[in-house]
Amino acid sequence: MKKIIGMLMGATLLLSACGTPGGGTAQNTESQKEADTVKIGLNMELSGTVAGYGNQEKEGAELAVKEINDAGGINGKKVELVVKDNKSDTAEAATIATSLTTSDNVIGMVGPATSGATKAASPNATKAKVPIITPSATDDSITVANDKVQEYIFRTCFQDSFQGVILANYASDNLKAEKAVIIGDVSSDYAKGLTKSFKDTFKGEIVADEKFNAKDKDFKAILTKIKDKDFDFIYLPGYYEEAGLIIKQAREMGIEQPIIGADGFSDSKLIDIAGAENMNNIYYTAHFSEKAPASDKVKTFIDAFKEEYGKSPSSFNALSYDSVYMIKAALEAEKENTSDALTKGLATLKDFDGVTGTMTMDENHNPKKPAVVIGLEKGEEKSAEVVNP
Repeated sequence: MKKIIGMLMGATLLLSACGTPGGGTAQNTESQKEADTVKIGLNMELSGTVAGYGNQEKEGAELAVKEINDAGGINGKKVELVVKDNKSDTAEAATIATSLTTSDNVIGMVGPATSGATKAASPNATKAKVPIITPSATDDSITVANDKVQEYIFRTCFQDSFQGVILANYASDNLKAEKAVIIGDVSSDYAKGLTKSFKDTFKGEIVADEKFNAKDKDFKAILTKIKDKDFDFIYLPGYYEEAGLIIKQAREMGIEQPIIGADGFSDSKLIDIAGAENMNNIYYTAHFSEKAPASDKVKTFIDAFKEEYGKSPSSFNALSYDSVYMIKAALEAEKENTSDALTKGLATLKDFDGVTGTMTMDENHNPKKPAVVIGLEKGEEKSAEVVNP
C-alpha cells in the first residue's frame, strides 16, 4: 500500500512539474497572469567585446518601454524591464536566460544581440518555454536548427543568408563589380554564414578568400597578398572591431577599391577605429536609416530618440525598439500577458508596422521585411537604398 501511495504521489509531482502544452508551466502561467507588471527580460552584451551593440539595444528597448508605460502599458499592465549583462560571453548569456526565466519569471526576453550568445541562451529559454526575440542575431540556424523550427526563438532582423544574397547582388548590379576578394572572420557563426550565402550567390569571380580570427590586430600580411591582385571590391563579413582595423590598414596601404559588409558595420566605433578619412567607398546592409524612405512612425521614433538620448538612432536602437513593440502587439493580439500568449502571438504576427519596416513573421520565425544598403564617404552616410526581399 505504501508503495502504491508513493507511486501515486510521484506521478502527481511529475504531472505538476510538466509544462502546459505550448507554454510555460501551469504555475508560471498563473503567476504571470496575476503579476502586477509585465516582466520582460533584457539579456544583453553590455560589457565586453561587442558591448557597442548591446548598449544600443538597451537604449532602444528602454525608450519603447517608457513610451508603452506612458500610454497605459500592455493589456492594462505596466512593463517592467529586467536588465542583465551577459558580458559578451556565451556561457553567461545561457546562465542569464535561466535566471530570467526561473528567478525573475519574465514572460519573454529581448536579446542577446549576437548570434553566438543567442544560440547559447536558446536551450535554456526553450526548456523554460519562455520566448526569445533577438533584435540582431542573424545566423540562420538560430530559428531553424537541424531542419526544425525553434518554437520559442524569434528575431526582428533579417538573417545572414538574406544579407549575403543582398550584398552579392548589390555588388553585381549596383557597383557593376565582377571580381571579389573575401576577407572573412572564421571565428564567428555570423561571419561564416554571411560568407557562405555570398559565395552561393555572387555571379562573378572570387579572386582570393582570406581568413582572420576575432581579436586579430595586424592584417598587413593578408592585405599585402591581395594588394596587387585584379579585383573590384573587398567583401568583409565581420564585426566592427576587426573591420575597422582592416579598412584603416587597407586604405593606408593604398587599397582604394570598395569594401562591403553586413550589419556588423553598424556601429559608430567602426569609424572611430578606421578613421573617417579612410571610410570612403564603404557599403553595408542595415536595418534602418534616417535617409531611407520612411513612414511618419519613423520620424516620430527619430524625434523621440533624439529627445531622450541627444543623438540620432542607429539600426540597433531601432531593432530593439521594434522588438519590444512586437512583444506588445503579440500579447495584445492574444489578450493575455503570458509566455504562452507571447509565443503564439509572435508566431502569427502579421503586417507589424515597425520603424525598421513593415514585417510579417514567416513559418521559420524570421520577419519578411526590406533591407537598406548604406554608403559611406569620409565616414558619413551619403546614400541609403531600400532593397526588398
